[in-house]
Amino acid sequence: MADVPSYVGRFKGRDWITIMEWSREELDEILKAAFDLKEKFKKGIPHKYLDGKTLFMIFYNRSLRTRNSFEAGMTQLGGHAHFLDPKDAIYTPALPGDEIAYTTERIADVARVLSRYGHGIAIRIYGKHAKWIYGRGNRIVREFAKWADIPVINMECDMFHPCQAMADIMTIFEKLNKPEGKKFVMSWAYTPSVEKPLAVPQSAVLVAAKFGMDVVLAHPKGFELDPKVVETAKEYADKYGGSFEVVYDMDEAFEGADVVYPKSWTSMKFLPPNVAEPNFDAIKELFEKNKHWICTQEKMDLTNKAIYMHCLPADRGFEVTDDVIDGPQSVVWDQAENRLHVQKAIMAMIM
Repeated sequence: MADVPSYVGRFKGRDWITIMEWSREELDEILKAAFDLKEKFKKGIPHKYLDGKTLFMIFYNRSLRTRNSFEAGMTQLGGHAHFLDPKDAIYTPALPGDEIAYTTERIADVARVLSRYGHGIAIRIYGKHAKWIYGRGNRIVREFAKWADIPVINMECDMFHPCQAMADIMTIFEKLNKPEGKKFVMSWAYTPSVEKPLAVPQSAVLVAAKFGMDVVLAHPKGFELDPKVVETAKEYADKYGGSFEVVYDMDEAFEGADVVYPKSWTSMKFLPPNVAEPNFDAIKELFEKNKHWICTQEKMDLTNKAIYMHCLPADRGFEVTDDVIDGPQSVVWDQAENRLHVQKAIMAMIM
């Protein structure tokens, strides 16, 4: 094999849980590696930098893009990804106090065993699998990281989706040359499903602010993001020369935008620990009041010929109309592809 790039093993042993734990300079290095790996993939240049290595993927929640991009990525890097379904492939990993005899196994035990077998553990958990307690999914990912001797990758929890965020900013670099000074709109959008986590919008505003964009967070009242995330995004905006504001009107947010990212997320206002029990009736009522929050071509015409982004799957006819997602301003397929390349970069650098 040709010479191994210097970025391979650059961050060996580090966990990938949220971009907040990585500096801007380190994220730049990951992007540079991702672009290199994308070029090699396109040209058919072998890059088996993880030859013989194993990634264990624990999916509490199902996935199309996440599972297949990680599995394909490990194969292209020369390694192998094991798909572990907590329902039938393993005893469900559980926090202390949540054990059920012959049904679960404590995370501390699972993490230490898998550490003896392979080179990385990746976890996806949110929603009902985290008991609808905001932050519990992230706690479970961090519990794996506490006990594992190998890197832990967050494939999406109830708070963050750092892999998607890196694919998003990679796509913005490709389409707009550089993100600094560009207007980035993260907007709520309607869907009949009230169970979508806050991980994507929270990671999106963080990465956009960290790369110097003018970030606008748009949503109806009641769909506020985690105050700590918003505060951190504001700090990034100040540090990296961008701006951050919250508006409550979709049309106002779209005016003059360079990037729009209309996507649904649930209301943490009606989820524990803010309330004793999840109140889905109240969330549903809040959703139904805001059916007009949909991305149409009329709204796209308000922008500065903005690119349309979505992590997928998009709820067509609710979050977005077909003519937008299938139109010339849409970059959703580039985003989906770039999941492969940024995840390969992350794995090559930490595993």
